Amino acid sequence: MEQNKKKKALITGIAGQDGSYLAEFLLSKGYEVHGIVRWDSIFTTQRIDHLYQDYHIKGVRLFTHYGDMTDTGSLEKWINEIKPDEVYHLAAQSHVKVSFEMPEFTTNTDALGTLRILEAIKNSNLPIRFYMAASSEQFGSSPPPQNENTPFNPRSPYACAKVFSYYITRVYREAYGIFACNGIFYNHESPRRGPTFVTKKITRAVARIKAGLDKKLYLGNLEAKRDWGFAPEYVEVMWKILQQEKPDDFVIATGEAHSVREFLTEAFQYAGLGDWEPYVEIDPRYFRPAEVEVLIGDATKAKEKLGWQPKIKFKDLVKIMVDADFRALGLTPPGEGDRILREKFPNRWWKVD
Repeated sequence: MEQNKKKKALITGIAGQDGSYLAEFLLSKGYEVHGIVRWDSIFTTQRIDHLYQDYHIKGVRLFTHYGDMTDTGSLEKWINEIKPDEVYHLAAQSHVKVSFEMPEFTTNTDALGTLRILEAIKNSNLPIRFYMAASSEQFGSSPPPQNENTPFNPRSPYACAKVFSYYITRVYREAYGIFACNGIFYNHESPRRGPTFVTKKITRAVARIKAGLDKKLYLGNLEAKRDWGFAPEYVEVMWKILQQEKPDDFVIATGEAHSVREFLTEAFQYAGLGDWEPYVEIDPRYFRPAEVEVLIGDATKAKEKLGWQPKIKFKDLVKIMVDADFRALGLTPPGEGDRILREKFPNRWWKVD
């Protein structure tokens, strides 16, 4: 930890799920942390509010700056002013269904945004280490399990943009000698997941139904299978990837796949609501124009080279998220998720939501 005390990190997308956990993790490592946030007329930094301290206080190590992945000038400005040792590029329009409705915006933000920040790093001539948040959606229809050698077959504008980002990161690594890495992360969830993502949508609805606030939950494809992990564990790997001697790309996953239907079953039963069928209706609006049926990751390389393997698997993840959503409504949670966190992370560095 001592050697990292003076390091500076810049996080794009610091206000998101992963950005907030990563900020906490890097602060626990002694870093000075800078984050880029988009201007809005309302506050959108709730996930990092507990980390905030007034800039005038001596010793403050967290700073936020207005910028946008579509604004080259702001990216160049902050790279050159902050002079970070590490850049973690997490900012994206990350909702797959939305990417079909806003394909141009998604591509401009997710694909060209990566190019813009890589250009800023290249032109700065600073020895910056760069992490790019790639996605399992890049594999699309490629048969599972998928690893670093599996061909990409994207099935959405979001996935296409991430494929571009993945390859442009490799190009800048090979062409300009930038320490640039890709983390191909499979779905990773937590209590901080946004409410439009299916996992959070389910656990939030379970708590609201239990509290008598809602009667129905509307979903799309229940048969899609995903490899779901726990976000705090995954952001630790981002840091590990940038501490390697040489830049490289890694798949990060649990190696298990479970359907949305299974997630529903686990959440409703754990909450004491029994079968989910009386509460759930299918709405065709939530189906994607092109579906990805099964994504399962093979993280053998990460286990061998980074010494990483997940502690939290599917059923534990569901319980952790349900407990958090119960607490958010003032309900007494079943408690098993909280026990799991205490047991598996006795020296937890993040705030439990």
